Amino acid sequence: MDDVEITDVDDENTPYQVHRGPLKNQDLSSVSLTVGELLSQYGWHLLVVSVLVYLLIQHLMKRFRQREQHAEPQTHQDVASVVRNQEAMEAARRRMQEELDAKAAAFREKQKQVEEEKRKQKIEMWDSMQQGKSYKGAQRAVQTSEEAGPSTTVLKPKTDKKPLRGSDYNPLTGEGGGSCSYRPGRRGPSSGG
Repeated sequence: MDDVEITDVDDENTPYQVHRGPLKNQDLSSVSLTVGELLSQYGWHLLVVSVLVYLLIQHLMKRFRQREQHAEPQTHQDVASVVRNQEAMEAARRRMQEELDAKAAAFREKQKQVEEEKRKQKIEMWDSMQQGKSYKGAQRAVQTSEEAGPSTTVLKPKTDKKPLRGSDYNPLTGEGGGSCSYRPGRRGPSSGG
């Protein structure tokens, strides 16, 4: 800055005056010198970083283009396939519901038939009891009539089979049979001195 003049005035009321000369184009040699020094010290590092940044930008652009190309056709295809899948699922649900309804109707019909058979048996038992016949005789008559006609359920009378263990069998106390007979100790005060 050779063109600047500073004059000092002894007068206290007069401020400092700065005279500037005409502006000139400054040389960029100082700026290029610092860039040169920067490249000489960190050149390889800057080169590697700039190549990596360039490759990263290329990779991201490639992925972005692929997404744009695949996004539009897949949307139309996805919408159509989703609609087809939903229609197929709805049809399958309808079929399953119809099958379930048919099975429920068949079950209700079977239940009605079973109830009707039970009602008929009760009426026949009541009639046989009114006539003085035994309950077992009424059951035998019902069984013979059922064997003659087709029916879905057959009631069998209880048979008098001997149980494997007696009715007084208690597995906790060991009473009533069995090879292992544990008897709990007597309750009360202990006997001792």
